[in-house]
Amino acid sequence: EELDSLADLGVTAVELMPVAQFPGGRNWGYDGVFAFAAQNTYGGARELQRFVDVCHHRGLAVILDVVYNHLGPEGNVLGEFAPYFNDVYQTPWGPALNFDGAGSDDVRDYFWLNARQWFEDFHIDALRLDAVHAILDTSATPFIAELSQRSHDLGQQLARRCDLIAESAANDPRVVTPLTSGGVGTDAQWNDDFHHSLHVALTGEHSGYYEDYDGASDLARAMNEGFVLQGEYSAFRGHRHGAPSASIPPERFVVFAQNHDHVGNRPRGDRLVAMVGTERAALAAALVVLSPNVPLLFMGEEYGETAPFPYFVDHSDPALIESVREGRAHEFSDLAGATGVFDPASADTFEAAILNHDLRHEDGHRELFDLYQRLIALRRSTPALRHSTRAHARAWAEGDVITLVRDDDAGDIVALFNLGASDATGLLPRARKWRNLLGDDQPNEDKPVLLSPWSFAIYGEVTS
Repeated sequence: EELDSLADLGVTAVELMPVAQFPGGRNWGYDGVFAFAAQNTYGGARELQRFVDVCHHRGLAVILDVVYNHLGPEGNVLGEFAPYFNDVYQTPWGPALNFDGAGSDDVRDYFWLNARQWFEDFHIDALRLDAVHAILDTSATPFIAELSQRSHDLGQQLARRCDLIAESAANDPRVVTPLTSGGVGTDAQWNDDFHHSLHVALTGEHSGYYEDYDGASDLARAMNEGFVLQGEYSAFRGHRHGAPSASIPPERFVVFAQNHDHVGNRPRGDRLVAMVGTERAALAAALVVLSPNVPLLFMGEEYGETAPFPYFVDHSDPALIESVREGRAHEFSDLAGATGVFDPASADTFEAAILNHDLRHEDGHRELFDLYQRLIALRRSTPALRHSTRAHARAWAEGDVITLVRDDDAGDIVALFNLGASDATGLLPRARKWRNLLGDDQPNEDKPVLLSPWSFAIYGEVTS
């Protein structure tokens, strides 16, 4: 019943967190143990098929998050039947799946057939591959490369796209480098560096995994080159991290101001709007939607949802629940303000995360929804904003101000962002006329643009 609102907003795809059967009735989905089953408390396989059909009827693609790096701890029986797990490796979530040891050929086939099921039997348009850096595989043809080849071959057979979108913490450009060029061939990947830089700029936080990022200058680099850390030393990790990514097209990076991990991995599950208010949330909206990358919105972000999104589970084993509680507390030890942590096993934690969609009709929230709608419409209708190549987009930071130029023969676009608490000025290219695309003024081309704190402006070139 919310799909019409998303279609009206201008969204083109809906992404579901994992649906593989997990224990209990509520879970983020990363504790799934039966990969081919759709969670019964969500409605099961037939309701998932119906959901996909309803999305497609509204012009919305469906992306499904799948977990091929581990299985959940409770109800995990696959290892009783075949060598599904490799005792050589461990992941942060338990035993690693066996993608390169004895018996691994059939394990690889099992997970390929799972991907094929979602594409063929459920008409899913793309799969988001959870934490591919934790798929430990030293074979000459890694499982993800094989999955990419098979998915693309299937797409040819079905005469439609069967895309793969990776989540990777490795900052490794090979993840989205084509197979023919020595990469593993996924179609896109999430870019945490964009998020971290934006978060630091808007909140001032530098604890935990944010300590390597420096706000506006790093955010401009993420727009220009993809990763911020491209082989530089990471203080958080204690070693150099990443590799050069400027050769990767922007369309292969998915960017966001929030997602389930970075909200849920906060002690209180705080959303960005709860931390910084609607003014900076609007600035984040512009930075994400106007970037040359693929924008992703976290559910409710489009109207400034205030409900937290803490981690929740419904395990039946008391010892396992206590282990989860201890693990969460350890995870938060490096983060500022790690007090009053939600109990992940409590039903109240799940209830606290339920969205209030009616908020989008209330003052402040309606305006944010309208802004997202206008930005998305602008991105879709403006030739310069449709380009997704390095040659057609460049960004730079001067102090707290980021200037983003997107060019096209039909007219250039200049976006100015002030990521600071003081008034600032931005400059438009001279000897041309400019029109404010979200306002009425038409500044003199030689006059600086005054930007109030935490604000942005976007101008289109007047070509006639």
